[in-house]
Amino acid sequence: MHNITCIIIEDEPLAMQRNIGYVQQLPCLQLLGTFSTATAALHFLQTTPVQLIFLDINLGQFSGIQMLETKNIFAQVIIITAYQQYAVKGYELNVTDYLLKPFTFDRFAQAVAKVQQKLLPLPSAEQNKMIFIKTAYKLEKVLLQDVLYIEGMRDYRKIFLLHKPPIMTLQTFTALAIEMPNHIICRVHKSYMVALHKIDAIQKDQLTIHHQTIPISDTYKKAFFELVQGVGK
Repeated sequence: MHNITCIIIEDEPLAMQRNIGYVQQLPCLQLLGTFSTATAALHFLQTTPVQLIFLDINLGQFSGIQMLETKNIFAQVIIITAYQQYAVKGYELNVTDYLLKPFTFDRFAQAVAKVQQKLLPLPSAEQNKMIFIKTAYKLEKVLLQDVLYIEGMRDYRKIFLLHKPPIMTLQTFTALAIEMPNHIICRVHKSYMVALHKIDAIQKDQLTIHHQTIPISDTYKKAFFELVQGVGK
């Protein structure tokens, strides 16, 4: 896997130095910048997308939680904070992990390993497979390995992607299924298709992708579980 590009947002100088030191100990990480405010980081991200953000919560007037609530973050996020009470809110905002200060390098490495798992590409020939999605004004290229899940919203389908804003299309689930191989992205409900390799957990009649809970209906359950059993074989 290529290096994971990342930034650190932390307003305490000692904590910043510790985080930089931890990042430098992991060859898989490529540090592109450090910031003491969320505003400066957001400005940087407008022109330089990254795959991972190490984010402190208390950053003065504009907190890390407020930064996540802007919906302008399309990277994996590891929260680093001294305050445990923000954990639930963080996971509601789809953070990958939550590190409570003080933490060890081993715990830091575990969090990064979670990010690596989420960023794993599709196997073999499927890695660079792409399709073009018809949006309101153009045909937009989408790599299948970037698709998380697709949600039906009345006449539209909303395609959720890694590192990018969702795409809205009038293409039907049937039309999308023709372009997206079933062993990569499959139907699990009348209102959802999911990327099999992006599933975090499956429990009874639902699954989780990036902290989003998605129902599995009886209509698609048998075929879905047959596909799941074949993943990785």
